[in-house]
Amino acid sequence: MKGPEDLEREMEKNELLAELKFALETEPKIQEELRKEIEKDLREQGAEQILEAGNLTPKVQDALASGAFTVGIDVNPSSGNEQIVLQPEGNVAEKIPLQKSVSEQYTAGFMSAGSSEV
Repeated sequence: MKGPEDLEREMEKNELLAELKFALETEPKIQEELRKEIEKDLREQGAEQILEAGNLTPKVQDALASGAFTVGIDVNPSSGNEQIVLQPEGNVAEKIPLQKSVSEQYTAGFMSAGSSEV
């Protein structure tokens, strides 16, 4: 059973994710800035440190490496929680969730930037 503090934290997190989702859908600048930041982190840290998915197809790996992906908020099928996901462009309909801790870092960065930049 969750206590009042846990419920309050969860509500705040859900509200922040909703704000980020709206910003990603309506403000191309935020979508682009977050995509560039994730692309940089993928290059510097490696996909295994950023993404939850392990076995990526070569087509997906190429799309991620070249920055050909969009950033969104969706439900992670393994956890059932909303978090940041990457959707490679092209014919790939796959959504790849970021690791929970990484998703939370980007979400916190969005909050600390005051929703004006990532």
